[in-house]
Formats: sequence, structure tokens, C-alpha cells
Amino acid sequence: MRHDDLRERVCAANLSLPTHGLVRLTWGNVSEFDREDEIVAIKPSGVPYDRMTPADMVLLRLDGTVVAGDLRPSSDTPTHLAIYRAFDEVSGVVHTHSTHATALCQVRRELPCLGTTHADHFAGTVPLTRQLTPAEVAEAYEANTGRVIVEAFADRGLSPTHVPAVLVAGHGPFTWGTDGQDAVHNAVALDACAEMTLLTGQAERDLPPLEPHLLDKHHTRKHGPRATYGQADPHTSGAPR
Repeated sequence: MRHDDLRERVCAANLSLPTHGLVRLTWGNVSEFDREDEIVAIKPSGVPYDRMTPADMVLLRLDGTVVAGDLRPSSDTPTHLAIYRAFDEVSGVVHTHSTHATALCQVRRELPCLGTTHADHFAGTVPLTRQLTPAEVAEAYEANTGRVIVEAFADRGLSPTHVPAVLVAGHGPFTWGTDGQDAVHNAVALDACAEMTLLTGQAERDLPPLEPHLLDKHHTRKHGPRATYGQADPHTSGAPR
């Protein structure tokens, strides 16, 4: 069947969420966008991870039209699609209710960059969206969730490549990347950084941000043309990974 490889990758990425401790029950989903064929594969709604197979992944277009799959796609599908439509660099999206990042969403706090661990993954503060209005919740809730995510980046002039994550107020985190597994990688990093920040706040209430020169050093040594971290990728131009 066409796009079997896409379904297999997305299923594997979804199954990695409980492995990393990012989800409980069915609280999360991964999608991946094949930009060449303009097809998105996403987890089906409410299916337990221990029963999930690649054939269960739902294939759809960016307008939400299902093109393959017998199950209903994730209820968060309109949010994923809004991110893909707005951010050309993104080809994988993850939504979870991971404990520490969700705690920040619930207290309506953004995630500041306090140390180099954060800087290795996110080039500055991970933003918090505004709260949705009653009208936005009542009508097209999931699509409006995507809209406030995009709005948060536009309002702050943030690059979704440099900060591949967001905290949705009162809800939970979304992360993204070059594919589904890259988005999962960023979800793991986000929750770890959120945990560190919450613990740091218990020890010291006045939390100074990481100095800009340290932030820039740590982010650019892992990302972009000046990256030096890791080994050269034989499948690319040789940029370290």
C-alpha cells in the first residue's frame, strides 16, 4: 500500500511516547507530513498504544480530507494541520500532556531559558499561548488552538525552527521537528527542561535567565551551519548531528 513507510514511521513515533514517559492512557499523538506528496499520517483517536499498528494510522490532506484509514483521526488533527500550514519548516508534530510541561501550561507560565540544557534544544523562551475565548472553544476548538499557537510565534517574532515547542495555556505542550521522531525528541527535551525549571524554582524564587552569549554558544553548536556537536551525517551535506 502506498505510504506504508510513512505509516510505519508515525506508528513507531507514537509508540515511543509511552516509552519516554510522555503519555499515560491515550493522552498524546504524533503526526508526520510528507510534503512531497502532501499527505499527513496521524494517530487514530483514542486507540490504546498497546494495540496500535501501522495500518491504524490515518492518512489525510492538509484540508482535513481523509484519504486512507478506517478509524477516526486524532481529535487534535486540526491543530496539527494548522501548524503544518503555517510553518513550512515543520514536517512532524507531537502533542502530549507530559507532566512537567503541562504543569506550566496549567499555571500559565512560559518556559524561560535558565541553563545550557535548555539552550541546546530551544533558542530562548518557549512561549505560552493566550487563553482561548469562549467563542473560540465553542466553535472549531482544535483549529483555534492551532491558530493561537501560530499567533504566539508571530506576535513574538519567533522562529519555529529555533524554538520548536509551545505551551498552550490551560491545555498542554506541542512540539515539532523535521519528522515525527524529531518532534518526539523535542517533546522529551521540553518536559525535561520544564522539570528542571520547576525544581530550580523550588530552590530559588528569583530565576535569572541564561546569559545571551552562553545561550547562543550552546544553541549554535548543535543547530545550523556552525554546528559542531556529534558526528557528520552521511546522508546529508555532512552537518554534524
